[in-house]
Amino acid sequence: MGRMDGKVAFITGAGRGQGRAHAIRLAEEGADIVALDCPSQGSIPHPLATEEDLNETVRWVEKLDRRILGIVGDVRSQASLDSAVAAGIAEFGHIDVVVANAGAWSVGPFWEIPEEEWKDVVDIDLLGVMRTLKAVTPHMIERGSGSMVVIASVNGKEAGVNYAHYVSSKHGVLGLMKSVALELGPLGIRCNAVLPGVVRTPILDWQGGWDLMAGGPGLGTRDHMESGGKAYALLKGVGMLPPEATSEGVLWLASDESKYVSGQELAIDGGHMLLPGLNMANIAEAAAAANG
Repeated sequence: MGRMDGKVAFITGAGRGQGRAHAIRLAEEGADIVALDCPSQGSIPHPLATEEDLNETVRWVEKLDRRILGIVGDVRSQASLDSAVAAGIAEFGHIDVVVANAGAWSVGPFWEIPEEEWKDVVDIDLLGVMRTLKAVTPHMIERGSGSMVVIASVNGKEAGVNYAHYVSSKHGVLGLMKSVALELGPLGIRCNAVLPGVVRTPILDWQGGWDLMAGGPGLGTRDHMESGGKAYALLKGVGMLPPEATSEGVLWLASDESKYVSGQELAIDGGHMLLPGLNMANIAEAAAAANG
């Protein structure tokens, strides 16, 4: 028997990266999946998931002989999320788990990031989580049970250089999670957060992400994603984490194994938050020297 037998999970940002990994891992343990992705680009500079990415997630889950409903939708729209939840309930009869995973970011000094980028990042990374939880709450209240898992970040607990809008959003996500857990706990609904460290996903795989890992604008190449990631981990030999690493935490929080857990933060970061800090100036200097 699987750890998620008989359960249905609604996952946002499920087209690729961590979202796809969550869908596959929960399906491996017996869950049926409602998968939503493909937001409009807006001002986000890195490529977002495509409909074909979402279709690939559907194919992966179907290979596991689980049912999945792939839905094109945007967490910036409450109507889109409400419609997805209604479709999931119509298809499967119920939703037991929600994983608010969709996210985006950009790079730049806080005073230079265009206001539209600020708005889009906050709209996806914070308000999108709120809308996702809001969409499933009436159904979970009616059922008297449910597990909500929000994907925050170690940047929900610490600052970061040149992505203040993302850091602000992720700090807000943790406050939201705790408040939701407090409000919905008496109604039988749990809410917890996973705090990933640096994860090997497409939203890092662009020039802005390369430069961040190299320590400064114009310094980065794709190789810096891997080498720079090693500066963020405590554990020997650990650099960027595979998306599947965070999915193990999502699975535990989604399953009945954590039925007594709510309002908690689960860091999956290679020990990053135990480190006393990173000297990005030194990383930048080393990267500049390496680039000649």
